[in-house]
Amino acid sequence: MMKEERRFPTEAGILFGLGLGGFFDGIVLHQILQWHHMVTSAGYPANSVANLNLNTRLDGLFHAATYVFVVAGLSVLWRAAHRRHLWWSGKLLAGTMLMGFGIFNLIEGLVDHQLLGLHHVNETVPREQWIYWDIGFLIWDFIMLASGWLLFRSGRRRSPGEAV
Repeated sequence: MMKEERRFPTEAGILFGLGLGGFFDGIVLHQILQWHHMVTSAGYPANSVANLNLNTRLDGLFHAATYVFVVAGLSVLWRAAHRRHLWWSGKLLAGTMLMGFGIFNLIEGLVDHQLLGLHHVNETVPREQWIYWDIGFLIWDFIMLASGWLLFRSGRRRSPGEAV
């Protein structure tokens, strides 16, 4: 039996993690805590009905994009599951999902928060504190990515279908 036939579908876990990372940001930070919306720092603060409508629509498009990541992850996993001898590993799945979660939010934090300034992690605190929340978010995301990578590496060492 070829190793490729038993290989864990790493791409599926990363895609799931990308989607779940986006869902976490959109659901927890945008909706539940209402710390920011998609373009609240780009000239559309949530201080009028028109601005809130725009931000809500963009938040919805953001969720739709993260949903696509989850569907793509499910598709990759479904195709891989039809292999007769697929190696299933909780460590590999959790590790790749953490990696995807960290990757999504690192990129989103760097691009939307720092490069484009569309919004910041916590806009309910004084403006001079925003950078600390943004940096904390990036550190947290890097820890998620690094933890996922370590878990992934650990799972690969124990998986007969994976090359170390």
